Amino acid sequence: MTTAAQWVAGARPRTLPAAVAPVLVGSAAAAQTGGGHLGRALLAAGVALALQVGVNYANDYSDGVRGTDADRVGPMRLTASLTARAQDVRTAAFLAFGVAGVLGTVLVLLSGDPWLLAVGAVCVAAAWGYTGGRHPYGYRGLGEVAVFVFFGLVAVLGTTWTQAHALPWPAWVGAVAIGLVACALLMANNLRDIPTDAVTGKRTLAVRLGDRRARRAYAVLVVLPVLLAATCALVAPWSLLVLLALGPAVVLATTVLLGARGVALVPVLAGTGLLELVLGLLLAVGLVL
Repeated sequence: MTTAAQWVAGARPRTLPAAVAPVLVGSAAAAQTGGGHLGRALLAAGVALALQVGVNYANDYSDGVRGTDADRVGPMRLTASLTARAQDVRTAAFLAFGVAGVLGTVLVLLSGDPWLLAVGAVCVAAAWGYTGGRHPYGYRGLGEVAVFVFFGLVAVLGTTWTQAHALPWPAWVGAVAIGLVACALLMANNLRDIPTDAVTGKRTLAVRLGDRRARRAYAVLVVLPVLLAATCALVAPWSLLVLLALGPAVVLATTVLLGARGVALVPVLAGTGLLELVLGLLLAVGLVL
């Protein structure tokens, strides 16, 4: 029987900062316009976390039944390791999506924007389609595109809109910055898995770029967002706080550029998730101050 600890591990908690960071930035951008709302911010955080967990379980299930997780480095996979039955992992994914749907519906009702329900439905469809279905787009090198759109633009701007019904330019800058770091998180994961993904036919962007160019892309994706976020200082001087994240970003980029691979990339994955959270927190503080 699968233990609670194994289910938690299967949810890949190291990726959860990718869900919290955009809500922090989006809420801060809303607060800067005078439209911040704590209750709606918490609901948005719940939606984002539930979607992230759902994505992780869905990927675990789909990769497991396809056999692409049979030989990999990194956190345990419930389906591939036979720790949990495939149908149970799929059910866990749908339950997480269901929680996201309920919380999202409440948020939409409070914000008075019913059209956001369609956006939520697209988010769930994209979450499942990453590795699920007959033609998973994650296997075609489009994972980073979806991550940028949904965990960057949609997550940040959607959070801002449901609170302030406005989209000030710092929200757009924050959305792009957070989206790029979220892409770096996926790139670090896929860079680690290039050897096994290439064999199993999983053509991620890292596989398509090749090892050297994927490493360079990762470096850009962790350093550029910090510099981009700092431009918010034009309207909120305290946003320069984000430059405190530049050092960790350079360390992560250097580690990858120097050739870390296999298990050595596992701490990079965790560090990238933490960088996204720190960047989001620093930018949020800067915008509010």
